[in-house]
Amino acid sequence: MRIGILTGGGDVPGLNPCIKALVLRAEENGWEVLGIRRGWGGLLNYNPEKGESGNQEWVSPANGQTVRTIDRTGGTYLHTSRTNPQKVRAKELPPFLEGKYPFGDGQRTVDCTPHVLNVLERLGIDALVPIGGDDTLSYAARLHQEGVRIIAIPKTMDNDVFGTDYCIGFSTAVTRTVEFIHALRTPAGSHERIAVVEVLGRNSGETSLISAHLAAADRALISEVPADIERLAHLLSEDRQRNPSRYAMVVVSEGASLKGEGIIEHGQADAYGHKKLGGIGQQVGEGITRISGIDCLVQQVAYLMRAGAPDSLDRMVATSYGSLAIAEIKGGRFGLMVALQKGIYTTVPVDTCTQGLKRVDVEQFYDSDQYRPRVEHVLGKPMFLY
Repeated sequence: MRIGILTGGGDVPGLNPCIKALVLRAEENGWEVLGIRRGWGGLLNYNPEKGESGNQEWVSPANGQTVRTIDRTGGTYLHTSRTNPQKVRAKELPPFLEGKYPFGDGQRTVDCTPHVLNVLERLGIDALVPIGGDDTLSYAARLHQEGVRIIAIPKTMDNDVFGTDYCIGFSTAVTRTVEFIHALRTPAGSHERIAVVEVLGRNSGETSLISAHLAAADRALISEVPADIERLAHLLSEDRQRNPSRYAMVVVSEGASLKGEGIIEHGQADAYGHKKLGGIGQQVGEGITRISGIDCLVQQVAYLMRAGAPDSLDRMVATSYGSLAIAEIKGGRFGLMVALQKGIYTTVPVDTCTQGLKRVDVEQFYDSDQYRPRVEHVLGKPMFLY
């Protein structure tokens, strides 16, 4: 048995422990593992004519020695990319594929899936384990349709992969954010300002919601609910007035928006159609100051949320997901994504991530009028509430 492993999309803490668990469990079964570097980009850029020895930049063996210490650090030692082999732009197409995948008139992208399938066959990969968010795993679902034996693992610090209650990286992102919120209380209080903390979270505001809830921030803006800046400024001014230290805190998802304004995006869209986000915190801070006259301290937590080693929960889930994936392969079960549902490890069809959206349950957990988490009833709820 020869297994391929890759990590795609944004890096998160917990990827390396997951990879290590996969490799060690595979070795226990006497199987060989290949680490595919830079996500789907490793398969796209692999030149079959050069053989494995000529493609070590893209694919290399993984064993107990190569993964021995990787779990002590964050990120992914295999590296990652946002490559989508179904939609490859001209500038991303490897030179050796230019003649095989020519661009027609007006054609912006080409589908290089036949090349990916050829590479997997040349490498002799019997099962492929992609670790990623819904973009990475949507292509895994495509390969499953093409006959590739897939066991997928969900990761994203936004925790927004449909079909699982938990994705690798979420706990550490929340832990980091809570720590930074508390740390920012010092300058906010010293200068008697309103602190605006912008956190990552494109379509789902769960990171903002849970971080604000656990850190007892005054207000939170989430991606699902556009905010009225006049009302928000008024609420935060009152929060500051009531605080003996004369400051207030609001946590803002990068995908949040103000009423009458669009989501702040910039740059060129990536292979999955996403432009970079960032700037809503500054917009909110400027609006609050303009309306209230109170100076704001604006802080983007950004990549610090996904930096460094994973916390214990992410280590636990990542290691368990890796072990579960190998158990499914050993049992001959494919076309699946490992998952957590109501605190129980399970599996769902690999295309589940394409069949719905995982978003904050606004009615249950968010006060849209007061712009703050509302967690009143937890009986019968899973650990992360939904």
